[in-house]
Amino acid sequence: MSLRDSRGNPYSSSSRPALERYEKALDLVHSFFVDPLAELDATLKEDPEFVMAHATRAALAILFGDNAMKPMLRQGIEAGEQLAQKANDRERRHLAAASCWLDGDLVQGLRRYSEILVDYPRDSLALHVAHIGDFFLGQSAMLRDRISQVLPYWDSGVPFYGYVLGMHAFGLEECNEFDRAEERGRRALELNPRDPWAIHAVAHVMEMQGRHADGIDWLNARRKDWSIDNAFAIHNWWHLALYHLDLGDNERVLEIYDQSIRAQPSSYALDMIDASAMLWRMHLRGADVGSRWEELATCWETTIADGFYAFNDVHAMMSFVGANRADAMKRLVGTLERRAQGTGTNAMMTRDVGLPLVRALKDFAEGRYEACLDGLAAIRTIAHRFGGSNAQRDLVNLTMIEAAHRAGRHRQAFALVSERTSFKPSSPFNWALSARSAARIGDRDVADSISRKATWQALETAGVVRRQLGELAA
Repeated sequence: MSLRDSRGNPYSSSSRPALERYEKALDLVHSFFVDPLAELDATLKEDPEFVMAHATRAALAILFGDNAMKPMLRQGIEAGEQLAQKANDRERRHLAAASCWLDGDLVQGLRRYSEILVDYPRDSLALHVAHIGDFFLGQSAMLRDRISQVLPYWDSGVPFYGYVLGMHAFGLEECNEFDRAEERGRRALELNPRDPWAIHAVAHVMEMQGRHADGIDWLNARRKDWSIDNAFAIHNWWHLALYHLDLGDNERVLEIYDQSIRAQPSSYALDMIDASAMLWRMHLRGADVGSRWEELATCWETTIADGFYAFNDVHAMMSFVGANRADAMKRLVGTLERRAQGTGTNAMMTRDVGLPLVRALKDFAEGRYEACLDGLAAIRTIAHRFGGSNAQRDLVNLTMIEAAHRAGRHRQAFALVSERTSFKPSSPFNWALSARSAARIGDRDVADSISRKATWQALETAGVVRRQLGELAA
């Protein structure tokens, strides 16, 4: 007799102990806490033919977005396929979706996971993978809408509902529906306080709205819920550092980087992305980061030949630029030129965004700022095609502004800065950037007006931060 889980999804296994261990593993997958693999192994010990344990190992490999996880992806698929005659419809469809990912067809893989949800809308694993798939492909609207499609089947009486709300919160935030996103994220955490994805969704809202003091308070107050034994902790540390960076507190940023973000040779690409993204922002501000670029570039050099995911490759290039490794830059461009000639989803992302972006970064490193600016301008409106969040892709705009200044195209820089300041007027960094840009275009009246606003905003924000940090200390 086949079993059903607490959400009504069918399994070909008849072992209740195996299903109970699997439910624990699935909870760890959704929450990013360790160690889901150990629980999957325990599931297979209870029932060596538990197909979804193998399908979930494959799904975990997909969620990492890292070429280093490809062997685990293949092993999960192959082990599951050996049980195909025993598997039920849902289990076979999971294996087929993961197989598309293994073949490099992320679009078809995502489509197959989403089709599972049509017939099994409470399949939380398919939902989770589809949500991250939308993130990898930069499909902001689907980050919201795919969750909306299944919400009628979920409520507070269904286990894992909090995770679904957390995913919806992030999707709403990426569509700039900030109030709804924050409400959803907070509701998710009422149901499950230890959901780092929901915590991160609200942190995104506060970052996009320039609510630095709120964001620092939010992440610090919930640190025990996201920072211990959690695979997503580094990204939430990155968000905390981002608030401090916007406030100009470089000392605190580097402290967080060294203690909680700094990459190791064993780090996964997701973690190295956060390290690169933070150091690059500091690099554009002219901050001295010491030898940190060198050690990060060494970590990335082992991935040059992969060309696995364009988003990763762009962040690898940032580290090579920061460390001034001309040979690594050249080799990575060569890898992407070859990958762009191929087939599959990443080849498309590389052609459209990845390759033009790494070339632009190489131009930046070599002092060809006009070429860098023109290259970034050509892909700016389609940069979402290579994945990431709005906050992560802001690096394109920040690099354009700095390249424009270095190229002497100050009016273009001022236009770009004015755009971001209008969107996030509470950002001291944006106003400081506006003042700098206005001064360079030679319009004294505009420059004086913006300088006054920049000073006022810096003082106002500093006062709010001091008050809130004082309340925390008390």
